This record gives sequence, C-alpha cells and structure tokens, in this order.
Amino acid sequence: MSVDRLERVNALIKREIGESLFRIINEDSFDMAAVTVTHVVTSRNLRTARVLVSIRGTEEQKKQMLSLLHKHRPEIQRAINRDLTLKYTPKLHFDLDRSIQSGDHVLDILAHLDLPQNDDEQDAGEQT
Repeated sequence: MSVDRLERVNALIKREIGESLFRIINEDSFDMAAVTVTHVVTSRNLRTARVLVSIRGTEEQKKQMLSLLHKHRPEIQRAINRDLTLKYTPKLHFDLDRSIQSGDHVLDILAHLDLPQNDDEQDAGEQT
C-alpha cells in the first residue's frame, strides 16, 4: 500500500475515533475535554492500528481513562467498520502519547535557563 494512501487511512481512522468517543463513551468518570487523539499508525496490511492519545490529568486519571478506552475498544472498532469502507477493519491498540508532556518539559527547562546577555543586547538596553 502506498504511503499516501496509508496516511489518508490514518487520518480517516483518527477522525472517526474522535467522533466515536463522543457517541460511545457516556460515563461520568470520562472527561472528553481531557482526551485528544494525537496519532494513528496503521500497519501496511490494515490489520492493526496503534492509536496514540494524549490525556490531561494526574497519572491515576490517565490510567483510568485509558482503561475506559480499552473497555470500549470493540464498540469503537464497530463504528469504524460501519462508517468507513476499508478492506479490513484494524484492531485498535490504545497507547498514551507522552510527546506533549515531553515538549512542555523542554519548554519549561528553556524558560528557566539563566543565559548571559550578549553585548549587543546590553548596548541596545543602555541606549533607550
């Protein structure tokens, strides 16, 4: 399967999962505003798909919401099968995407660096 087609399939599955979450998971303990589907990586044979989700909250809340996603996985797969026309409906595997947390951590480190001012910045500050 071509890379462009696989990217389009990933985007379609990502969109369908995002829409399905609102329709399928109706539990009080599940905060929809805290969950974002960040990436979908489908195998070349369309048999499996790794769904990366970013979840805001404490580690306990993340584990709880991820377990709810795993619990409702068959229903989400049925929605994909019903709404998308694919040769195979991939088996979904939900994983926590920590890239946003890592990016925030790097930005926090950069914000707290004490960098010495170079001479050009000091001269500009003295002239004003």
